[in-house]
Amino acid sequence: MSDPQQPRRIALIGGGSRGIGRAIARALIADGMTVALVARGAEGLRDAAAEFGEACSTHVADVCVAEDCARVLAEICVTRGEPSVLVTCAGSGQSAPPGTETAAEWGRMADVNYLSAANLITAALPHIRNQRGSVVCISSICGHEAFGAPVAYSAAKAALNMMAKGLSRPLGKEGVRINVVSPGNIFVEGGVWDRKLRADPEGVNRMLAQDVPLGRLGRPEDVADAVAFLVSERAAFITGACLVVDGGQLRS
Repeated sequence: MSDPQQPRRIALIGGGSRGIGRAIARALIADGMTVALVARGAEGLRDAAAEFGEACSTHVADVCVAEDCARVLAEICVTRGEPSVLVTCAGSGQSAPPGTETAAEWGRMADVNYLSAANLITAALPHIRNQRGSVVCISSICGHEAFGAPVAYSAAKAALNMMAKGLSRPLGKEGVRINVVSPGNIFVEGGVWDRKLRADPEGVNRMLAQDVPLGRLGRPEDVADAVAFLVSERAAFITGACLVVDGGQLRS
């Protein structure tokens, strides 16, 4: 619960208009923050603005483009103030089958799943430093272990993990924390696991029984709760960590 006498902290969420990003916004608002949501799609941002009202500002931008990220940070600082929290949530697991990737596809997956986060961190870091704030990058268990996901996706998420770990030491000396949350199989309406359940519910249930000790798909709220913890004072001594939210699926 936030102190009503204190100014509300500002959280910037890249990829925050739907799915996991939208759930993160909901959780941080419930903890007393205001959120600035950044996404490419204006329609999703309009829906989020309708849900969150004055607790939310929305910004159309492509976080794969460094200039867009710089522009958005300038907008947010003028209209809301300096963010003390950054969550990088943009990403896509849809790619070519292993061994068929082109140079362009490797680059596209790196842009969406790794460089998008790097661009936002670069743009936001001066403000996060001023606020002695924190950063959380949303990765994937596919960045830790080979699960048969597209290789270009897994490699980009592994790079994201190492970037966050590498930044944690120098940023820690400046009072800034940076951590990673690695989700497992998360059910999002209209997402990949929604489609798989519709196509083969028995197959999905067999996979869950065999590979996931907790026996279910994750929910966006499971990831959002992990992020809310990591950006809170309860995690004040945690940096350079990766919090896996996968029901026990990861073996390494």
